[in-house]
Amino acid sequence: MIIKKIGIIALALLMIVSVAGCASQNNSDDSGSARQIEESKQIDETDDKKMIRISSEDAYIIYELNDSTAARQLYDQLPLLVEVDDFSTNEKIFYPMEELDPEDTPLAAGGIGVLAYYAPWGDVVLFYDSFSGNDSLFQLGTIVEGEEDIYRLSGTIELKVYE
Repeated sequence: MIIKKIGIIALALLMIVSVAGCASQNNSDDSGSARQIEESKQIDETDDKKMIRISSEDAYIIYELNDSTAARQLYDQLPLLVEVDDFSTNEKIFYPMEELDPEDTPLAAGGIGVLAYYAPWGDVVLFYDSFSGNDSLFQLGTIVEGEEDIYRLSGTIELKVYE
């Protein structure tokens, strides 16, 4: 009789340990899955590209902005209606509503299709030909579409989020 009771107790303990182990296994799988889903969301959020569309009556251009503070500040001002002006023989310029902070923004280098910020004057520059970089010219983004239309922008232009 005592052996029978000890056997039943041992069997009951074995079942409890087995069930607890399975439950623990399931919980760790669930938290692992939850962790993977959360990591996936974070990756998707960081992959979100900030795109803008700049247009006038005659043309439109799409730029992908970089992840600098200045680029985010420009993006946060959208939508904008501003006047665009010719400057030199290779660029169009406009002034955003608020100055941008170029502190963590990379210097602009390259040529056609660069969207930049010239800090001393507080203007945004759309390059449609090659240019020389300098320590006051910061890159906000690069062209995705409409490179051949930059020089055609004139008058009032509209800047808005491109989705």
